[in-house]
Amino acid sequence: MQKHQPIQFILNGEPRETRVAPELSLLDLLRDHFDLTAAKNGCSPQGSCGCCTVLVDDKAVVSCVTPAAKIAGKRVQTLEGLPELQRERLAQSFVHAGGLQCGFCIPGIAMRAHALLQNNFAPTRDEIARALNNHICRCTGYTKIVDAIDLAAKAYRGEPLPEHDNSGRVGTSLLRYQGENLTLGGKRYIDDIKLPEMLHGAVLFSIHPRAKVLAIDTSKTERLEGVKAVITAKDVPGKRYEGLIEKDWPVFIAVGEETRCVGDILAAVAATSKGIARAALDLIEVQYEVLQPISSIDEALKPDAPLVHPEATHKTNLLSTSVIKRGDADKALAEAAFVMTETFRTQLIEHAFLEPESCLAYPENGYLKVLSQGQGVFDDQRQIASILGVPIEQVQVELVSNGGAFGGKEDLSIQGQTALLAKITGKPVKLTLSRDESIRLHPKRHPIRMTYTVGVDKDGHLLAVKARMVGDKGAYASVGAKVLERAAGHATGPYRVPNVDVEALAVYTNNPPCGAMRGFGANQAAFGIEGMLDILAEKVGIDGWEIRYRNVMDAGDTWCSGQVLEKSVGIRKTLEAVKDIYRNAKYAGIACGIKNVGIGNGMPEHGRACLRVESPERITIYTGYTEMGQGLFTVLIQFACEATGLPAKYFEAKVDTHRPLDCGMTTASRATVLGGNAVKAAAEKLKADLQNGMTLGDLVGQEYFGEVLIDYTTKLGAKVAKPITHMTFGFATQVAILDDNGKLVKFVAAHDVGRAINPTLLEGQIEGSIHMGLGYALTEDLPVTNCVPDTYQLRRLGLIRAKDMPEIETIFIEEYEPEGPWGAKGVGEIGLVPTAPAVAGALYAYDGIRRTSLPMKDSPAARFVMGRGER
Repeated sequence: MQKHQPIQFILNGEPRETRVAPELSLLDLLRDHFDLTAAKNGCSPQGSCGCCTVLVDDKAVVSCVTPAAKIAGKRVQTLEGLPELQRERLAQSFVHAGGLQCGFCIPGIAMRAHALLQNNFAPTRDEIARALNNHICRCTGYTKIVDAIDLAAKAYRGEPLPEHDNSGRVGTSLLRYQGENLTLGGKRYIDDIKLPEMLHGAVLFSIHPRAKVLAIDTSKTERLEGVKAVITAKDVPGKRYEGLIEKDWPVFIAVGEETRCVGDILAAVAATSKGIARAALDLIEVQYEVLQPISSIDEALKPDAPLVHPEATHKTNLLSTSVIKRGDADKALAEAAFVMTETFRTQLIEHAFLEPESCLAYPENGYLKVLSQGQGVFDDQRQIASILGVPIEQVQVELVSNGGAFGGKEDLSIQGQTALLAKITGKPVKLTLSRDESIRLHPKRHPIRMTYTVGVDKDGHLLAVKARMVGDKGAYASVGAKVLERAAGHATGPYRVPNVDVEALAVYTNNPPCGAMRGFGANQAAFGIEGMLDILAEKVGIDGWEIRYRNVMDAGDTWCSGQVLEKSVGIRKTLEAVKDIYRNAKYAGIACGIKNVGIGNGMPEHGRACLRVESPERITIYTGYTEMGQGLFTVLIQFACEATGLPAKYFEAKVDTHRPLDCGMTTASRATVLGGNAVKAAAEKLKADLQNGMTLGDLVGQEYFGEVLIDYTTKLGAKVAKPITHMTFGFATQVAILDDNGKLVKFVAAHDVGRAINPTLLEGQIEGSIHMGLGYALTEDLPVTNCVPDTYQLRRLGLIRAKDMPEIETIFIEEYEPEGPWGAKGVGEIGLVPTAPAVAGALYAYDGIRRTSLPMKDSPAARFVMGRGER
């Protein structure tokens, strides 16, 4: 081993001297040795995301690929070390512009902005976007980040920030909760937290997607100095198999069992340092009998196919079948004026949230405390207690708001292994995955093959839709059965279709597992049905806008699942809002979308909240739903302000499992509606006491609970007179516009949002969704070969950068939703449902090529994004 090298350098204006190992990065030096955590570890050592950006001799560098030894004699400046005035200007600019959501990437971007503004006091928007080329933001879509840096440039020039309404009332753009702290890197994510005597965890993954584990020898690892625990399947005291729906996902693969994917964990280590923990993994010896993996849905469905789950009671690789039948589709197709059949394919997609999975667990006052970034801490609590074999009351889980999730943090990731290490060692244990490991472990977006046969009459009115969908579930169930169920339910889009015949299958393979991701099957279905409408419009002789306008639902119409939509159906108004934009563009595509709000399909859903008066000027809002960048805490504060009349500065928000506020997963665009109604109910109780003459000082220690229950939805296919599969829906129409070179230059999104609670945050949600949807349409993919991902590199996933984003125009239609707080709907997912088919339509208008597979990398628009188009 090479000796540590002494170095001297200037850190934030102060002389420093230390000794560094040759392999130590500047990022690790700053975070681990000096506890400067504004620079985040999003992908180390890939150097792809920009989260770790700092200044070295006034030049912005990514610190995860900068050797610490190379900074000898140089000046290093982190966000913590900027002059206070510049910190204040940056923070206020990002918050006022709405230029952050989860916040994980923003400190690095703020440092890049500072470097830019030191040399250019008045950058153009194009210059700002190009300066961000080394940065990834998965939340915002970059538009508001560019706005923020433009605003910061004005602040650096001494111009005042615009006035802002901070009343917190519904309809105003209350500044993001804790936004300034997020911008400056002061908010600590789990990997930023340190505890006394804390150990560091690491996990060993299978190197084969399908192999029988013959032996696991940890003896060398156990003898390594600094290793405090090594655990495998035999050390699990409780249940080893967990899962949100199907209990089919083992926390460890045991000797004698088969691995099912390369995300399977065989062992975990706790050691006194990250380096020792990682080195310890290399000493674990595993013997395998390598088996041929099942790599495709067609192979998996063969009668003689090996079983991905041979231990399961159902001896098949078919996880679920969802069926919808209304009317007589075959008869209607036989009588239709035009009938077309086409097969559409969507791809495996990586969530690429910027904060990798991290968990910290430690004994406290007789129970185990777990800090989780999961999307449902109560589900985390249940599963961790089950793994440990202890009563649920002995495990307390606290949410540490995460750096992005998009569905990818619903399933348990490394919380179970971390908790077990902490229980065995009796010490705090923190376990954080690398980017490579993160991509290896968590579920992806389902690739789905969809064959549609659709018939219309001579005027283009839909008569029948027949669809067959098959989704690659990957190795574990996760929520895949529900994703395919949702795809089936959304198979006809937001259109009236009297005759429906849909079947959707979820199929196990040895590919990476698939689960929840923004859109949850609705966007895959939209690519199919919207593509069919474009094909049939051409046959009928009308344009894309007209065929949609003739078929979209109004209140009183029946949707695909059989539900009659009785309220808040704003899809027609969204179409009307973009009519002229679409028809006046030379090369434009149009698509509509529908997305359920709430899980529905017969599952009871709760919203629960508690308002606790902490002091005469401080009230804590406790909720069971996760803040993950979508702005939930901010809008919950607005609901509390609206209900009580108290100022926003009085309120804070948090999530833990101490109170009975279990709401299930933060999913299905439901947190605003259910969580908001619960806060409203609790806040109205507080307001009643205030109106009765009591003061907040009188009420210190008082807790007010609010709850809402949605228990009237019906299962898909239920034989009832009036099926109600979901409590409400979001609607959208989007238009993609290309220039004469085929470059995507503008994107227009008209959305029925119910009520715009916070217009700035709402715009950010839609812009971020569109960014993700455009990547889905054009460039994003996670190809696998023999069930192993071809890459674990962020830069190779096809994520769109700031300079390649088109101008985005948002139009909000407020169609009041009676189920929602003050008329609001959830909008977290609908933003990308129609995006890909809108782009496909624009490309067809441009070059006459009908594209039916995603991503559309062969298109002119994609070539511009990937740097191969004409400039």
